[in-house]
Amino acid sequence: MHILLVASAYNSLTQRVHAELRDRGHRVAVETAGSGGAVRDAVLAHDPELVVAPMLKTAIPRDVWSVRTCLIVHPGPPGDRGPSSLDWAIHERATRWGVTVLQAGEEMDAGDIWATADFPVPAAPPAAKSDLYRGEVADAAVTAVLLAVERFAAGGHTPVPQTTLREAVSVRPYFRQELRGISWANDTTGTVVRTLRAAASQPGVRDELLGAEWFLHGGHPEYGLRGRPGELLATRAGAICRATADGAVWIPELRPRQGPGMPAGLKLPATRALALAGTLPRLPEHPAPLLEADGGPHRTWSDIRYREEGPVGFLSFSFPGGAMSTEHCRRLLEAYRTACSRPTTVLVLGGARDFFSNGIHLHVIEASDDPAAESWANINAMDDLVEAVLTTNDRLVVAALGGNAAAGGVMLALAADEVWCRSGAVLNPHYRLMGLYGSEYWTYSLPRRVGAETAELLTRQAQPVSAASALRIGLVDRVIDCGPEEFGAEACGLASRLAPFPATQSRIAAKKAQSERREAARPLAAYREEELARMLRTFRDPHAPYHALRRAFTRKEQPSRTSPEPRAVAGEPAAC
Repeated sequence: MHILLVASAYNSLTQRVHAELRDRGHRVAVETAGSGGAVRDAVLAHDPELVVAPMLKTAIPRDVWSVRTCLIVHPGPPGDRGPSSLDWAIHERATRWGVTVLQAGEEMDAGDIWATADFPVPAAPPAAKSDLYRGEVADAAVTAVLLAVERFAAGGHTPVPQTTLREAVSVRPYFRQELRGISWANDTTGTVVRTLRAAASQPGVRDELLGAEWFLHGGHPEYGLRGRPGELLATRAGAICRATADGAVWIPELRPRQGPGMPAGLKLPATRALALAGTLPRLPEHPAPLLEADGGPHRTWSDIRYREEGPVGFLSFSFPGGAMSTEHCRRLLEAYRTACSRPTTVLVLGGARDFFSNGIHLHVIEASDDPAAESWANINAMDDLVEAVLTTNDRLVVAALGGNAAAGGVMLALAADEVWCRSGAVLNPHYRLMGLYGSEYWTYSLPRRVGAETAELLTRQAQPVSAASALRIGLVDRVIDCGPEEFGAEACGLASRLAPFPATQSRIAAKKAQSERREAARPLAAYREEELARMLRTFRDPHAPYHALRRAFTRKEQPSRTSPEPRAVAGEPAAC
């Protein structure tokens, strides 16, 4: 069936729906549209049998929905209406939530229901909206969309009018910043964390800090540090620690509030944002220990963790939006080397829910005094990390992808001996949409995995790849069919069973010989040198598309409508 996806941005959910529908043999076109007129133009241009809107902020015009079926994905259960469903769900501590696929009509979110799916909302710690959206919400949305499409294709299905629902209809307003305000003198750590996570990753929580207005992004509880409520107490890995009424929270990122008509502010590591504004105070750096003592949980936040269970080491990391700055890469490389000094047989890299990695950090690059120089430093730091994984010969390395990965993040995973991913993950193994050739040894790792012809198609077509398709073409070795919350434990169990196998020891013993044969055929350094030579030419050329694409991406300077190919990936984290 010919299906048109229309969306306000080609975001993670749109990519997932696109990949899943394509897997099932449908012919899928994608258009991003910022207005009803753009939706109309897209429908006229493609003349689809069915229109599906995975994430659309504008209304579909009457002259479109009145003559053809248009299905809207609403991130709320039947009867829920309004533009801020997930914000309200987290704010009100919902334990279960849902997704509804409904038919577009005169009134927003009031159309007949084609399919629904529900899911449990993780309670402790409170879910971050963006993480929930890419995880449980996306899983439910795909289930509901596939069912709705199947029903439409079969014909004869009558959608359920909302007027017949037993559930009470709840029409809730947009969750404005006035509802997100933090009272640092009165709010507990738990309240502040919930408020921050209900606004992740957009729009953030508007707040005053050091005499200026900022949007605060991300929140993690701190149980040790204390201070006067609202006071900044310490820094850690680019984050700031701010005192609450009964404790403190870590805030990883800040975004300056911009005036009307100005481009969007850059979302940056908090300390870098304050330093650029000239307001970063002298604060103590409080690093968190890398190694978890006795396998027990830490009582403080860190973006990089290491733990061991018998012969298996687990190096987990979680960077906002999956973006990895030069500093992120260097710290993760240091942690990786520490993990490799431990007496383990299997090392699991990743394993956290949500993003694995999306590669270099475009927001940090855009904010730098010399973006070309920072691009060069960032890609070299990524290459150093990937090289360390590729050249690990004394243990088996498993990349565990609990969520999406793109560009250099995919190549980081491919450097491992095995790649496991959750069934809901989406991979974008290409660089083209940001105008880059790419590095991270992709010219070695990608063809080695999928063959030269498929590698060329993946990088040229620049399409999202579902977990199932990634397994089919050899991009990953195992798909773990589970929810986002269960992935870490599932990966842990599999790794623990893998470590004692005699075949695992044989594979480790063979790695050194394989590495020597590879180096004799063509040294890894040659791949890196060739890739970086092309990247450097792009970075140094002020007229290269990369610079304009990076600015448009980070500053949210997008046209109201873009054609399907090539497509600028909007609404996703600042990474490449």
